[in-house]
Amino acid sequence: MYYLYLLKCADKTLYAGITVDLARRVKEHNFSKLGAKYTRARRPVKLVWAKRFRNRSLAARAENKIKKLSRAEKSALARAYGRQFLKN
Repeated sequence: MYYLYLLKCADKTLYAGITVDLARRVKEHNFSKLGAKYTRARRPVKLVWAKRFRNRSLAARAENKIKKLSRAEKSALARAYGRQFLKN
């Protein structure tokens, strides 16, 4: 399983990514050099949305679509679904 996730950074920006281990990845974004360069400068981050996918290809395609959304659209997504983990 792969997860597409959306983080809210300390500066109120939103970051999207994919991973196989959601808890580990959020911890990396907050406490490790393994976190994305973008989030390292904007700690702490908070998980606001995630969706589960069967494979990396599906997750990556969805990530690409999310990254093209406006901030308002990403915020609406997070508000509408919260931390729900939806199956595809």
